[in-house]
Amino acid sequence: MFRTTGRTYFLFTMVALLFAFAIPTNAQTETGSHARNLITQDVNENNMVTLHGNVRSEAIAANDRGAVADDLAMDHMLLQLQRSPEQEAALEKLIDEMHTKGSSNYHRWMTAPEFAARFGVSKEDVAKVTGWLTSQGFHVNVAYPTVVDFSGNAGQVHGAFRTSIHNLDVNGIQHIANMSDPQIPAALAPAVLGIVSLNDFRPRAMHKMHRDYTFTSGGDTFQAVVPGDLATIYNLNPLFTAGTSGQGQTVVVIEDTNLFSTADWTTFRSTFGLSPFTAGSLTTVHPAPPSGTNNCTNPGTNGDDGEAILDAEYASAAAPSATIEVASCEDTRTTFGGLIAIQNLINESKTPPAIISISYGECEALNGATANAAYNTAYQQAVTEGVSVFVSAGDEGAASCDADEAKATHGIGVSGFASTQYNVAVGGTDFGDTDAGSNSTYWNTTNTSTFESAKSYIPEIPWNDSCAGVLLATFEGFATTYGSSGFCNSTVGKDDFLTTAAGSGGPSGCATGSASTSGVVSGTCKGYAKPSWQTGVVGIPADGVRDLPDVSLFASNGLWGHYYVFCWSDTREGGTACTGAPSGWSGAGGTSFASPILAGIQALVNQKQGARQGNPNPVYYQLAATEYGASGSTTCNSTNGNTVASTCIFYDVTKGDMDVNCTGTHNCYLPSGTNGVLSTSDSSYLKAYGTTTGWDFATGIGTVNAANLVNNWP
Repeated sequence: MFRTTGRTYFLFTMVALLFAFAIPTNAQTETGSHARNLITQDVNENNMVTLHGNVRSEAIAANDRGAVADDLAMDHMLLQLQRSPEQEAALEKLIDEMHTKGSSNYHRWMTAPEFAARFGVSKEDVAKVTGWLTSQGFHVNVAYPTVVDFSGNAGQVHGAFRTSIHNLDVNGIQHIANMSDPQIPAALAPAVLGIVSLNDFRPRAMHKMHRDYTFTSGGDTFQAVVPGDLATIYNLNPLFTAGTSGQGQTVVVIEDTNLFSTADWTTFRSTFGLSPFTAGSLTTVHPAPPSGTNNCTNPGTNGDDGEAILDAEYASAAAPSATIEVASCEDTRTTFGGLIAIQNLINESKTPPAIISISYGECEALNGATANAAYNTAYQQAVTEGVSVFVSAGDEGAASCDADEAKATHGIGVSGFASTQYNVAVGGTDFGDTDAGSNSTYWNTTNTSTFESAKSYIPEIPWNDSCAGVLLATFEGFATTYGSSGFCNSTVGKDDFLTTAAGSGGPSGCATGSASTSGVVSGTCKGYAKPSWQTGVVGIPADGVRDLPDVSLFASNGLWGHYYVFCWSDTREGGTACTGAPSGWSGAGGTSFASPILAGIQALVNQKQGARQGNPNPVYYQLAATEYGASGSTTCNSTNGNTVASTCIFYDVTKGDMDVNCTGTHNCYLPSGTNGVLSTSDSSYLKAYGTTTGWDFATGIGTVNAANLVNNWP
């Protein structure tokens, strides 16, 4: 084994320092700058430490199909570094001050070079880390303030990190992954948190295609949602009329794919009446890093292009005069292209984008502590630069480790992409008119020339396709969702409604530490601490952890007859030609729609304020605390529907739940029968989760009146 000590290691260190990590000498140097060196010993490869929690749960003997070839290329792996505790404390204090009116640091955003100088890992430590990587045969591509991008092959990974990369067969799908936790020299450990990923499992896109359900609503007419409906329901029209429609603003949607056709975006806008907003535009970028080897490759199109186009279209629906920028980088064997795009955007030398939306996710327990940290530190840097980060909360209720499954088996968990305190987690609702038999109250029987038909705000309930939802069970004539006589064990329930599809929320539980049971909040798992701003609103639990979501918007894929229409003409991947009436176009739901819409609304806020706003959550919670008071607001209760007060900024969703069906022993109440329901207790029915007055896990603060939010922004 090559020993990295002495003259040879010194040369590697100096080369890596010069190549990978240069900080401008005029960078801001206030309190918290000049990071102390954390690596104080010589690198000795006979003294290694294990980086725990860096193995996918699928990397087990049953799925193992043997080691990959040593020469298998593994490009753009990410080594997550960690700053000193005092730096971290100074950064958190500064972020609070940046978002506290009256502070001398209020809205004094930083540049990327300033951030690197004050809160990056020390240049000397980065040089030692990159020097060691180079000595192991790796090529160092880019050194960000707290992340190093490097490339090599499977053999080099095995030699350097003492872990073997194997082929896996997971339910008939081929993957690669490391079979054991990686190791690094103990000397480097104080500055190294872990490897973000040594596998090719990618995050999931947060949308569900439209589904036709078998039950009827007694003759009521079902209605899909188009941009004009969105503008009516969430009160965007007064802003548009007043000239606030996103002029001069840019909303960036993060992707790992290009659009199938930019003509789809143009067709969407012309069909649904957005073309008169002539300032609106669409562009695609592949953001390069500030220095080093370009790690953002043009991805072309893949199965995620449906996600990309709906993000671009519905961001534009909320901010039709804004520039919509699709920022895409190709996935590598180990790294989500979207994460590369984020890093390059927030580290560019020019001003970064003011608004970013991310419609992908992975549960905390499967993502792993290092990958969770990668998103946490990226968003953390973003908000110091004034960037507002919106992230889909998820499409699987409180069972984020069971996305796209017919049942929950891993208990309660949330998305690690959405659970940081530096992003807005956007949840999902449905409309309650069909359940109440009041469709005709809220929808015209004929469409306008741009296909909208909504009359007013519509009462909302949590989006929930599962038999575990009380509203659905009651509608179908069942007294309970659980038990042998409950809806989830009935013929109808088992045939049509066993699913985890629902708007997501829940407490952060496994952001750090390592799960002892794969995909389950267990072992040394811990959630992120509750942010200082997540307080003051009635309903917020005193649980000490970050709770999701923050704000919700309509996200249903059709259970009660409502879903989004979008133009996606990639028929090879499931799209539909955008010809004829839009009722025949692609339809879907999911918090993938809610996140870019709320990001678009933020563009209207920024336009009205004339400045970027950083993390919007402190303002959201401040406004909600005032509106709801100590006991909630009866006039802003969503159940009021079209009689809700005209002054409401948020609509408090208080009817329904996002509970999903389950089996097993993790947060599953199963008194009898085959199918139970997700519960905070295994021995009693404490559904996970229902709505309540004020904030709740099902919908957060609730949904929004856009005009009132923009006009009352402090």
